[in-house]
Amino acid sequence: MGRLDGKVAWVTGAGSGIGLAGARALAREGAVVVMSGRRADVLQAEAAALREGGARAEAMPLDVTDAAAVRAAAEAILAGHERVDILVNSAGINVPNRFWKDQTHEGWEKVVRIDLDGVYHCTAAVLPSMRERRDGVVINVSSWAGRYDTFMTGPAYNAAKHGVVAMTMHLNMEECRNGIRACALCPAEVATPIMRNRPVPPSEAELARMLQPEDLGEAILWVATQPPHVCVNELVISPTWNRIFLGST
Repeated sequence: MGRLDGKVAWVTGAGSGIGLAGARALAREGAVVVMSGRRADVLQAEAAALREGGARAEAMPLDVTDAAAVRAAAEAILAGHERVDILVNSAGINVPNRFWKDQTHEGWEKVVRIDLDGVYHCTAAVLPSMRERRDGVVINVSSWAGRYDTFMTGPAYNAAKHGVVAMTMHLNMEECRNGIRACALCPAEVATPIMRNRPVPPSEAELARMLQPEDLGEAILWVATQPPHVCVNELVISPTWNRIFLGST
């Protein structure tokens, strides 16, 4: 018996990194996991691997910037499973040209539409059903840059991730009376594929000292398995060897 038997989890950005680690952790504890992302082939392969291990996993390709597509995906999940108990908004991106000196309009739009608007679209799509059942957990993957201002991530990413934290807090303010709980997960550097988009990508040795996706998968699982009367409003996590601190010394 898993701690999440009978629960349905929808995870965006589930093809790699934090989203994939979260999907694996939730599935391990018995949740039916619907995995969304833009790369259908990757999602299908990862969902198949989970099923081979005895988990219940489905692939649902999705661009979270497309509000209509998000609504249709949510409707399909609710039609097939009648509920979404856990929503993990993990889809996120940054661009190499991320500073005021080289930021483009297109780059800004791409980051904000995925990292901020995508969280809104998915949350808004499942919120009415959660409100009806008076139960639900929303886990929004923000960032250290959403809690503190950091230089290396740039203004678009920082603004979007700060917005995710604010959106999460407002969700708790409005929906706590309806049994809905939301958490802003704010990790510092995690060794995920997004690191390749850094203007200066970190070395393999540096990646090894960062948080690993599995660390965040366990954090997502911990938040999702708290009892209904417990709301983890925000969770800030960093590697012990924190380059953000080291760069300021």
